[in-house]
Amino acid sequence: MKIHVVHTINAFTATTGGTATCTYDLLKALNQRSDVQADILVTKPKEPLMGSGEEWIKAVENDEKTPFGISRNLYSALAQADADIFHTNGIWRYCNHAPAVVARQKRKPFVLTPHGMLYPEALAHSKWQKRLLGLACVNRDIREAACIHATCEEEMRHIRALGLTNPVAIIPNPVPESSLKEYVPKAKKVTFGYLGRLHPRKHVERILEAVALLPEEEQTQCELVIMGSGEPSYEAFLRERVERLHLSNVHFLGFVAGVEKERQLAQIHALFVPSDFENFGMIVAEALREGTPVFASTGTPWRVLNERGCGWWQEATPEKMSAVMRELLSMTPEKLDEMGKIGRKLVAERFSDQAVAEQMKELYHWILTKQNKPSFVYE
Repeated sequence: MKIHVVHTINAFTATTGGTATCTYDLLKALNQRSDVQADILVTKPKEPLMGSGEEWIKAVENDEKTPFGISRNLYSALAQADADIFHTNGIWRYCNHAPAVVARQKRKPFVLTPHGMLYPEALAHSKWQKRLLGLACVNRDIREAACIHATCEEEMRHIRALGLTNPVAIIPNPVPESSLKEYVPKAKKVTFGYLGRLHPRKHVERILEAVALLPEEEQTQCELVIMGSGEPSYEAFLRERVERLHLSNVHFLGFVAGVEKERQLAQIHALFVPSDFENFGMIVAEALREGTPVFASTGTPWRVLNERGCGWWQEATPEKMSAVMRELLSMTPEKLDEMGKIGRKLVAERFSDQAVAEQMKELYHWILTKQNKPSFVYE
């Protein structure tokens, strides 16, 4: 039995961020199987699409209307799709609503991956617009989903807290193998890193404040690299904060992707993720894959960093991050290498793209047949 599933997503470009990246990685792994055909439908963006022109990426002419993104072209393509399952990534756009409508019309299952959009913090943003959209159509779409895909237990708890009784599948985001073909040594100076979107919600300024708390002598022994782009006003705020704190060891590298991103992650001594909440935190897994320990806030689902000894899962205060930085400054290369090996092993065991694709295939099969319910599905 070959399963044909059609995905939708709001944005599918390299600069979009983790949601697009993990969706691309999942579909690429699914399409390497002989028992699944996984397509994705998007409206053509101004920037290049993810990937290298794979035939399973279907882009229709962009005729989006209204802030909701209503698109007749997208709806028509969905209506013509001979799919067994419709699967959307995200919630608050027409591209997420349309597959639910088409699925009802065709009497096909509809799967929803919220990508953290049902967290309380996410729902609080543009609260009234989301309430109106919920009343108009979105609440029904969510309630009638054959399954909601969560990437961690914490996300499932938030889903249940909203009173939703749908089956929930906990499947992590996939992490493909690194494309680096040779060993990348750590930077000569102890280097801390941030990689991600530059947005106030990410609280990158906390890392700057952590560096500033280091004694002046220790500041000369380390560097901080900030990788990413985003809101120009927030980047300007960060640069101003660097000057105000009199930091001379902070470097803004801009947007990095592909092999360059992997290389940068491999050569830093630790990645810092200071945001108050992250649904999965794709960058955490990517850094671990490259053998780099991670400091992640307790607002991320990465308790395993403490449990396995490949990082630090703590409250993301400048004081706690500064203490970890001092620990890294005194850490032997052997200890750092040991933490890196543990992180690589963790990713290979739990988050490999092939393992995640197998779980998603099992979910699709169960939805269609109601036989052999996977252990990661909770009703």
